Amino acid sequence: MYQTKQSHFHQRRIPRTLTTVKTHVSTILHRRFPAIMRGTLGLVFLWFGALKVADVSPVSDLVADTLAFVPLPASFVVPALGVFEIAASLALITGRWVRPFLPALLLHLIGTFLVLALHPSVAFKDGNPLLLTMEGEFVVKNLVLIAGTLMVAATLPPRGEAAHPSDGPPVPAAPR
Repeated sequence: MYQTKQSHFHQRRIPRTLTTVKTHVSTILHRRFPAIMRGTLGLVFLWFGALKVADVSPVSDLVADTLAFVPLPASFVVPALGVFEIAASLALITGRWVRPFLPALLLHLIGTFLVLALHPSVAFKDGNPLLLTMEGEFVVKNLVLIAGTLMVAATLPPRGEAAHPSDGPPVPAAPR
């Protein structure tokens, strides 16, 4: 069998090229990922909120049952949560008013875990906390939304600075 020897140059060029590509991709992701995460979270909350406002959300009854202790009718509470989710989504997508919405969004997401405490028979199959029902999975997936929200919070630029030059001009800092 005939084998060709690769030149020393060729053997070293491939790893350098891969390293260069990896570095380039990493740089782009590092710069753009916070905006990508804000946008995707915004899209999810826009979708969820619109379904609640339109009264076609598959979790409307679950939300209403879980928040039965709130002294307002479910016909108000569920759409109001939808309006909040839409407002939060617009903040995330546009990058404006993100700071005030993030704590409220985290509280909202943490509140979804009330289902596990108040309605365990709905969230767990046969009362086993390791066997989630569809509703239980719906709630537990919010751990990922919480992580994404925390990532957005952790990557916010300092006040008065744009996240990236393409995000707009930085706001001048207050004089010291």
